[in-house]
Amino acid sequence: MKPLMQRTLATAGPLLALLIVIAFFALAEWVSGTEGNFTSISSTRLVGVQSIKVGIAALGMTLIIISGGIDLSAGTASALCGCVAAACLDSGWSIYASIVAAVVAGAACGLFNGVLIAGLRLVPFIITLGSMTIFMGIGKFLSDQGGTITPPRETIPDWLRMMVTQYPDPAWIAYPLIPNFGWGVWMTLVLAIMVAVGLHRTILGRHIFAIGSSEATARLCGVRVQSTKVLVYVIAGALFGLAGCVDIARLEKGDATAGLGMELEIIAAVVIGGGSLLGGRGSVVGTLCGVLIMGVINLGCTALELENQVENILLGVIIIAAVYVDRLRSLKTSKS
Repeated sequence: MKPLMQRTLATAGPLLALLIVIAFFALAEWVSGTEGNFTSISSTRLVGVQSIKVGIAALGMTLIIISGGIDLSAGTASALCGCVAAACLDSGWSIYASIVAAVVAGAACGLFNGVLIAGLRLVPFIITLGSMTIFMGIGKFLSDQGGTITPPRETIPDWLRMMVTQYPDPAWIAYPLIPNFGWGVWMTLVLAIMVAVGLHRTILGRHIFAIGSSEATARLCGVRVQSTKVLVYVIAGALFGLAGCVDIARLEKGDATAGLGMELEIIAAVVIGGGSLLGGRGSVVGTLCGVLIMGVINLGCTALELENQVENILLGVIIIAAVYVDRLRSLKTSKS
């Protein structure tokens, strides 16, 4: 009962924070008298569509952070995988084979990081900082057009474009009270359920939490720490690869530089959602709330016609507050 109560409390905080952010911008729009349509169904669709790429990648980062690691190469790895998919399409591969190639490329990036971190017992921050530029360089190497690969338009089917469209046709769900999102949003939710089940209903999930809480204790309990870490990075890398395919649907091209800075958004989503950078704590629901909080802040600032700098400041304040709350929670746990 106690673990269940702890998970409930861990997800209640991010959900409450999301509601507060929504209420704040809704009230601000009403007071200012602007007509940004912040609370409209169209805006809800827009936040959902814009959150797909970060949402998928953040699911992989959740696994890494819970295990006590970090991956600064998530953004450039995702961009590299987008380039791989675009290059495969440009070479005449089918869209299905190209997506599989992107996911495999992402898993290979994760394997590279995982082996160096777990096998050689090197610091994740330093390793992934180095691999961040390595992956971007490989992405540029794949392209001879300044870092971008644009496959023929006819190689990208309409169903893939519907992944990120704000007004999908045909509708993927007909219930009148639920916004008609593109199928990419529903795919993200299915992936989230799979990751959540894996974390809380499998031995691997329990081992991930154990390693993040105390690697030494987990090793004494018989957990295969090194192999589990490698597997975590491989799974996360595959999710980064799938996230990279979103660029093909949205931009119809692969861009090796598209991932620069994206790793900060991915990590921020997990931290805002209650994930601890010290490891051992995090949740899928919290991560999704973190992704949506960033999306709502972006939309709210746009609706209020605020400068981009204001959005950056608000997001930074929320990240600092989330880390501070996690620090207080850790101190309280250590005292008890």
